[in-house]
Amino acid sequence: MPVLSPELQNCRFLKAARCEPVDTTPIWIMRQAGRYMPEYMAVRSKVTFLELCKSPELAAEVTVTAQRVLGVDAAILFADLLPILEPMGFELEYQPNEGPVIHNPVRSGDDVERVRSVDNMEELGFVFDTVRLVRKELPGDIPLLGFAGAPFTLASYAIEGAGSRNYIHTKKFMYADAGAWNALMERLVESLAEYLRQQIAAGCQAVQVFDSWAGCLSPADYRDYALPHTQALLNQLPDDVPVIHFLTGNPTLLAAQAGLKARVIGLDWRCELAEAWRTVGYDRAVQGNLDPVTLFAEQSVIRERCRSILAAAEGRAGHIFNLGHGVLPGTPVEHVKALVEMVHEMGAA
Repeated sequence: MPVLSPELQNCRFLKAARCEPVDTTPIWIMRQAGRYMPEYMAVRSKVTFLELCKSPELAAEVTVTAQRVLGVDAAILFADLLPILEPMGFELEYQPNEGPVIHNPVRSGDDVERVRSVDNMEELGFVFDTVRLVRKELPGDIPLLGFAGAPFTLASYAIEGAGSRNYIHTKKFMYADAGAWNALMERLVESLAEYLRQQIAAGCQAVQVFDSWAGCLSPADYRDYALPHTQALLNQLPDDVPVIHFLTGNPTLLAAQAGLKARVIGLDWRCELAEAWRTVGYDRAVQGNLDPVTLFAEQSVIRERCRSILAAAEGRAGHIFNLGHGVLPGTPVEHVKALVEMVHEMGAA
């Protein structure tokens, strides 16, 4: 990992991630560069989503602009979870109004044989170029967060071929052929670990691992089929770089996450922050957890919900404020800016 400047070493976000006291609660927002923001839409109107992801100059522009406009304490790299699947042999397309589609999903053990680990990260060089550009443009005390999908979430995309409500193909696959499931997950872990290490080497100060779809699993299935592979991924990341693990959709999986090698546990809005922090342990930081839909309400409601979450944290060092998932399209941008100001104001008090 590149040596951190004193400004970055002592910034709010990284101090909170290390459970050190801060002058006020830090905040960043998942999907903070998104369709709710006019500056983002001005760029997005010129290119497709995938073209934006693969253009380092444009991806850097929307990353830096979102941090500057909102006044948040960290920038999150503008990228997507799925392009890493392309060099692994998957045919990925982003269809208008449909989202990502994989045209050659894995549906059998034989299909796993064509899935390859990413041996040459140059195929994802546009991501690392974006990181370098962003790091040059950000203020010296603002960290840059990289990210990747967790092995289970990427495996689910690779098997389902698109979004899913019930994950029938994924669960059928993992129940039917444990050997093929483990082989697929091992290739994903190997590729994701190197991908995140390269993001860090290029200039990210922390990384978040998104397990967006693991909430579909029962606690037993999560422990058997997903958790060991997530742990294998986290074990391969540098010890001195904070890792945020964020799993959404199923608070009953929090107890299983308590053993993960993650400096920060992200919480979605379906749990109580105080109870969740007790569950994962006070020796680590937590991130969250305002319901994204709250930002459509009046600012008085936002303020009250913000106060409630801060009260649940009890002033304990190690709370990073965030939404319980990404900011939604159509969210009033002035409400997002107001939330940042509220957190900084009330967090200092």
